[in-house]
Amino acid sequence: MKSVMNEPTPARRRAESFRYVALEMTETTLTGTYELDERTFVEVVTFEGVDALLRPGVKEVAELWFLLAGLSYYKAGAARRVDVGSTPLGEKGRRLLVAALREGLAEFAFKNELNLDDIEIVGGNDVVAVTPGTDPDRVLVPFGGGIDSVVTTSQLSPGLDQALFVVSPSSGRFAPLESTAAVTKREIVRATRVLDEQILSGDVMFFQGHVPVTAMVTLLAAVAAVSTGRGGVVMSNEHSSSAINLRWNDLDVNHQWSKSWDAEQLLADALSERVGPDFVVASFLRDRSEVWVAETFSRLTAYHHVFRSCNRAFSQRLDRRLDTWCGECDKCLFINLMLAPFLTRANLRDIFHHEPLSDPAREDQLRVLVGEGVSFKPFECVGDPDESAVALTTVAQMGEWADVEFLRALANEVKPDRTFEELLTTQGPSRVPAHWLR
Repeated sequence: MKSVMNEPTPARRRAESFRYVALEMTETTLTGTYELDERTFVEVVTFEGVDALLRPGVKEVAELWFLLAGLSYYKAGAARRVDVGSTPLGEKGRRLLVAALREGLAEFAFKNELNLDDIEIVGGNDVVAVTPGTDPDRVLVPFGGGIDSVVTTSQLSPGLDQALFVVSPSSGRFAPLESTAAVTKREIVRATRVLDEQILSGDVMFFQGHVPVTAMVTLLAAVAAVSTGRGGVVMSNEHSSSAINLRWNDLDVNHQWSKSWDAEQLLADALSERVGPDFVVASFLRDRSEVWVAETFSRLTAYHHVFRSCNRAFSQRLDRRLDTWCGECDKCLFINLMLAPFLTRANLRDIFHHEPLSDPAREDQLRVLVGEGVSFKPFECVGDPDESAVALTTVAQMGEWADVEFLRALANEVKPDRTFEELLTTQGPSRVPAHWLR
């Protein structure tokens, strides 16, 4: 019998067509069905804590989710033709979809060496706007259990009626997220995503890579908000999420595109086209630096031993989840660096159970974070190199870190454009309405 163990993996080939087949809704579920050439994919989202998904305006918002959620399956074949069928698209919705396919999949295209400039979008009906009658003083806050969303929910105006929005995988809830959410004592509205098993199975013929998940979560939160009569979705994307990782083939590649200022405006415009301008989606932290967020979080001591930003705590697979900080990834290192100017070294060790900043094995990663490495900014949700460089120079001057020689040496190399004090002030534009502020 001929052995196949050493045979090479067949070359991946782009699909010809990706088709949006149907969006189906019940009082608590959304079901999206898609076709990639001859293969069918189905995703189901089940909501808890919503009144009814069948109230006016919900379907119009859900159609936007349906369009962006399709990218999780589109990427498997990177088809040249995208047929949205009879799905209402509209001018603003088309702009959002085009940007999501180009900028939202830029990292995916870069890693797979694909040029997606040849995508043709066909189909799509006109949008008929609906006024859902939501309350602007009731908002929903997507909550991920990290420092950004903790700061948002703690700093919003006390005059707002806020609830948290949590997305859980079908494999079970994320324990650190649930523990952190419990500290807020806020009502939780939940959505559980069941991705098509085909996309999770690791088919060797599928292209793999990052998709704009935060944009999908934003739209699920908008679905939940409209269905519960809430007039706003409060995101927690800070200023540096707009910073790109690299420039490639005349394309800005940004791992955090769906958290960026550009994506926020595209999402807001597309939603306004469907449910009017009174429904607000904006990032509370848009004009804030990660340094400002860390300084604010440092005072929220009730969260220090429950929050988690390490991605290894949020694996889709239960057997791969860690129950503590890994201390090795770029996220662990970055959060450690951001908090170091504001918390004692002993407090940081107590929180992380590791000390990435003094670990020689992390030196090259730190060098990349501050913009002095041979590589570009990591494909992670970390701040821009200038912010990291400012935090590093501050930490290197602190006496309790004096024994870490590589911190001082690296701090002498960096030349950030901003000062520590400047990063504690506002940065750039914001769409946050005045009544969300204290």
